[in-house]
Amino acid sequence: MSNEVGLNECCDNPAKAGRKTKKDPIRVKVRDIEIGGRDIIVIAGPCAVESMEQLTETAVSVRNYNAKILRGGAFKPRSSPYSFQGLGEEGLVMLREISNITGMPVVTEVMDTRQIEMVCKYADMLQIGSRNMQNYPLLKEAGMAYKPVLLKRGMMATIEEFLLAAEYILSQGNEQVVLCERGIRTFETATRNTLDLSAVPMLKHLSHLPVIVDPSHGTGLRWMVPAMAKAAIAAGADGLIMEVHYRPEEALSDGKQSLDLNEFRQLMKDLTKIATAVDRSI
Repeated sequence: MSNEVGLNECCDNPAKAGRKTKKDPIRVKVRDIEIGGRDIIVIAGPCAVESMEQLTETAVSVRNYNAKILRGGAFKPRSSPYSFQGLGEEGLVMLREISNITGMPVVTEVMDTRQIEMVCKYADMLQIGSRNMQNYPLLKEAGMAYKPVLLKRGMMATIEEFLLAAEYILSQGNEQVVLCERGIRTFETATRNTLDLSAVPMLKHLSHLPVIVDPSHGTGLRWMVPAMAKAAIAAGADGLIMEVHYRPEEALSDGKQSLDLNEFRQLMKDLTKIATAVDRSI
């Protein structure tokens, strides 16, 4: 049975995420930014909001280098309960303040149904992280919030499971969903995850939803991010989400996979050339 048949036979009604329901790709609007059109949208910022200084310097720089949406975690799911968990609402306030200064929309992660109302007050887009891809109550609540949703693939999820997770959001009437390939767990240990770039054309074949790629989590290694970002655009991704920090060596979360400001600036120059080669723009 193919993934497409499985998706469309998953319930009594045809799957809302599938091409049989909507033939043409859709565009997801985050304030005035459209994901899924000719422009490749770059989402950039720190893994976690740590301070006003860190967020301001990083946000202003990535905006100047042509990133369109600011990312930053106020709530952080960490493997160890003793690791930095984020600043919570204080971090959300900072994100909104910087958004007002830079004019960039904000996407940030929501981890619990109890957080959605709070996060919606500050964020323009909700992110559902890999660990929560199959948190069905959270997916439903995100669908009812009627904010654009960035849904990351679970670290051990199949393509079909990924699309069925999106279905939970769409089933609540919220069609503004962006799929994010962020790497899956395999037997390989040289990288943090195995970035499955074959998922990009497959998802775009099976679904009308925009697809972006996260090369930061996909590799876990700063030096690999530029190569994988370029490859993602060549594979047809509608955008990228990358971790950028003004001082990665001091980052409280994921510094090893975060680009510094100069690395991000150079990468954006290189990505412009790749985008032109595939008849798109950044």
